[in-house]
Amino acid sequence: MPRFFVPAEQISGNTVTLLGDDAHHIARSLRMAAGEHITVCDENAIEYECKLIGFEQDKRVQAEILSGVPCATEPPFRAVLFQALPKGEKFDSIIQKAVECGVYEIVPFQSSRCIAKAKADGEAEKTKRRCRIAAEAAKQSGRGRMPRVVPTVSYKEMLCLASECDLCLFCYEGEGTQTLASILQSKKDLPACPRIGIVVGSEGGFSPEEAAQAADAGMCMTGLGKRILRTETAAPFVLGCLVYQFEM
Repeated sequence: MPRFFVPAEQISGNTVTLLGDDAHHIARSLRMAAGEHITVCDENAIEYECKLIGFEQDKRVQAEILSGVPCATEPPFRAVLFQALPKGEKFDSIIQKAVECGVYEIVPFQSSRCIAKAKADGEAEKTKRRCRIAAEAAKQSGRGRMPRVVPTVSYKEMLCLASECDLCLFCYEGEGTQTLASILQSKKDLPACPRIGIVVGSEGGFSPEEAAQAADAGMCMTGLGKRILRTETAAPFVLGCLVYQFEM
């Protein structure tokens, strides 16, 4: 069944209004008609089964809500991925796989060893594109909430945002790290649905100075096993471990 995400203001009583690209996709691409069913998810991870009831060309589609239940596909934690900008198109794949693995939010950042550089004049378009990739991955994987991708921040700004998480895992290859398993086993006081930060470096990793700043900010210096993972592998790997720990 086709899946769509809408903001809360597009739901009124037992009616959902789909606009813009969603309406065009239903009317033109899918060629759906009144009486057919779709799945709609709101901002609170509630999943509605809906029946199409009205079309205003391809700009506005209305659907009647038949039932609504909390979406069973959202993980019992909110993972925020802080990803240092990788080179090329690797970030597209990272976004897609992170969304499939249950990420809640993705925050790109610039670190000292990033080869790719954020440019102010193109950042808005890049963020839009990244959000589209996240939306498509959320639909494909049956998510109940559409993860957002925010504009690129500096390393200092990343540290401030990451330190607000209930637990923040700083993925690091250097000395002084703990295993992911030992960190998760020691954190018995996390709140319900904890906000968990995952900080991943670019191809060159982090400088010792950046690692020291992260440790001073209260992050857990986390090793990811005996093998060195590529930057595009690290986030899905950690998210998979979190899913196993909290869901399985």
